[in-house]
Amino acid sequence: MANRLSTITTRTGDDGTTGLAVGHRVMKCDLRVQTMGDVDELNSHIGLLLTEPIPEPLNTELIRIQHDLFDLGAALCMPGFDVFPEKAVERLDKLIADFNAPLKRLEEFILPGGSRASAYAHIARTVCRRAERSLVALKEKAEKQKDAETPEVLLHYLNRLSDLLFVAARWIHHQAGVTDVLWHKGFNKPDIQGD
Repeated sequence: MANRLSTITTRTGDDGTTGLAVGHRVMKCDLRVQTMGDVDELNSHIGLLLTEPIPEPLNTELIRIQHDLFDLGAALCMPGFDVFPEKAVERLDKLIADFNAPLKRLEEFILPGGSRASAYAHIARTVCRRAERSLVALKEKAEKQKDAETPEVLLHYLNRLSDLLFVAARWIHHQAGVTDVLWHKGFNKPDIQGD
């Protein structure tokens, strides 16, 4: 690893291409590279969330998720190789159930806000949804071109992760005693007096 990262500037990407782990180069605007970038951005937002005082066990689980996302990016960089474990999705399913258990039943939509940590979790959730959309587009393109398949487990993981991040945003508020910011139907409509 030390030798591999000893030179950061290689100039090999000056022509607008980047190398995949399987050995060939693609344009930096390629859908696969875009998806890898979305996953990388998601990982960065989770890193930002982790700069907040996040209670355990969520703090430790978010660090594990960062490692998962690095592995997921590696799987995207190696088309045709199924290197991401299904057990990672099973772990997210359990975490969603565990973190959701103490929360009040949702009766209205939630708006991002209330606390900075919760808002960061919502930002990570929306970036996760974008990464998922990119991955769906990549999978569809690969199927049309009869290219290397995108493992279903990657889609399952990002779908569950966005759910977990939503639950995490609420759990952070629950732990801190902060009320979720609720959406109110008709909030911006003028009242009868015209105020």
